Amino acid sequence: MQLRDIAHSRTGDKGDHSNISVIAYDPADYDFLRRHVTAEKVRAHFAGIVKGHVERFELPGLGALNFLMFNALGGGVTRSLALDAHGKCLASALLALELPDRQAD
Repeated sequence: MQLRDIAHSRTGDKGDHSNISVIAYDPADYDFLRRHVTAEKVRAHFAGIVKGHVERFELPGLGALNFLMFNALGGGVTRSLALDAHGKCLASALLALELPDRQAD
């Protein structure tokens, strides 16, 4: 199962850092997301892109996790040679993260 099957996402940026929120479609899936979408897994998923560390913030009232990825945008909007200098497509890329089947959890 991919993350996109149970959640959607939003992204933002500030300088060279990208911010991605993962929001459960169903609040009942929030604990599953908490267990399986860790800062370490997000960092590994973006291994060639994120040069710094990843911090995770939990927003249980919204059924969401927020990830702050440091040094992820090739220097930032005005310096990056990346086609997606703002990192907007990173949210879509994160939704391809493979998760275990919920029945096996």
